[in-house]
Amino acid sequence: MHTRDVPPDRHLQFIPSSGASVNEDIHHTSKTGWAALLSGANGVRSLALAGGVALHAINVYIATTILPSVVRDIGGLDLYAWNTTVFVIASILGSALSAKLLQQTGPRGAYAIAATMFAFGALICAVSPSMPIMLIGRLVQGFGGGFLIALAYAMIRLVFDEALWPRAMALVSGMWGVGTLVGPAVGGIFAELGIWRAAFWSLAPVAILFGLLAATVLPKRDVRATQRSSVPFAQLALLMASILAISAGSTSSDLTRNIIGIVAAVVLTVLLINVEGRARQKLLPLGSFHPTTAIAALYATMSLLAITVTSSEIFVPLFLQVLHHQSPLWAGFLAALMAAGWTLGSITSAGASGRSVSRMITIGPLLGLVGMAALTVLLPKASGGTWLALTPICLALFGIGLGVGLAWPHLLTRVLKVTIPSEQELAAASITTIQLFATAMGAAVAGLVVNAGGLIDPGGTEGTTSAASWLFGTFTLAPLLCLVSARRVAKA
Repeated sequence: MHTRDVPPDRHLQFIPSSGASVNEDIHHTSKTGWAALLSGANGVRSLALAGGVALHAINVYIATTILPSVVRDIGGLDLYAWNTTVFVIASILGSALSAKLLQQTGPRGAYAIAATMFAFGALICAVSPSMPIMLIGRLVQGFGGGFLIALAYAMIRLVFDEALWPRAMALVSGMWGVGTLVGPAVGGIFAELGIWRAAFWSLAPVAILFGLLAATVLPKRDVRATQRSSVPFAQLALLMASILAISAGSTSSDLTRNIIGIVAAVVLTVLLINVEGRARQKLLPLGSFHPTTAIAALYATMSLLAITVTSSEIFVPLFLQVLHHQSPLWAGFLAALMAAGWTLGSITSAGASGRSVSRMITIGPLLGLVGMAALTVLLPKASGGTWLALTPICLALFGIGLGVGLAWPHLLTRVLKVTIPSEQELAAASITTIQLFATAMGAAVAGLVVNAGGLIDPGGTEGTTSAASWLFGTFTLAPLLCLVSARRVAKA
């Protein structure tokens, strides 16, 4: 699952630590190649921005890998999906509040505070005696993580020339590749040793070290900044409440509770749209909820791609361990193939232009559809864990991620290009808001589907088989619908 972004306030200006102006620095690094992005002052900034996302990504895959071991130790199978839901909801709130944090502390201070909060959340997870306490730790971690990823995308627009945006987006997204290598390895090794708590202990000092590094290389705040932006708290509250409504219903296999949760989420979403339409302080750019606009088609495509990945990624390690007899380490690595595909796709397609961009955008959901259909057939079939049985599953996971990666950098860049100049900052913020909302909603609905599908009752191999069939069969609809919205985006 990828939580792969709120910019500084539009009235804040930043100057590099050297004293040179950002515009002047951009003027000297206007080339479009990777060398321009990764060398000189741009290289240092790229390291800082990508490092925060890498830390966030590593944590995601550590948590995903060790969660089956956590449940076996402290219980909470019915709250399995809540680990992702709570983390992502907190990330949404963190990203939304990051503009205020930037106004008060500047990028250096904001990164330091975000990293400290992230580390504190990891420590809570490490000492958790029960799943509810674990969820508190995930909440704090998510809040800090929301700051980290919001800063990354916001600073891309502020410190890099527009010609470098696609590659900078690809670099930031590519940090999920680092997460796919480090996260499952760290989580899997500790889980197999029976000391899953050590995985969280290891994150805390790394987060603190990164905060210190970022604080030394990021730009300073311009003291001339005077105006302040406000946060659309009403819309954020309704957005988070809609996710929590489905999550609350997902903790039970009772159909009545499931339906109540879904109905409540729909009602809250309708209220969100109405409040957003009348509010002065917007959560999203104008036209976001109008089906005929380009920005609406972009958001729909992004959301459906994110939901496709999230719905699969959360439960794949559990399914691989129960149905295909994989160790926590291998289950984590195999599940991370989706993120590896995302990373490769992002880096490969970053240099595309012209008609090639439209092709990348339409290929994404097509690969997702094929991959999800394959998982619907293959993953629920229990096996002895032979490579003959696992290879097609691995290809399907990788293909889903590859499709998202091919389209993702160009979708994000188009979001910034189709919005009017006065809403550029809001558009940059919306990247995180939309992605995290889709991720949280996907996790919540996935939890509802697997619990209703038998993961809890009857449970065991029989229940897990049924849950896997229902999960992938249901969420195959996401890339299918995405094909429609992606075609609209490609033709725009």
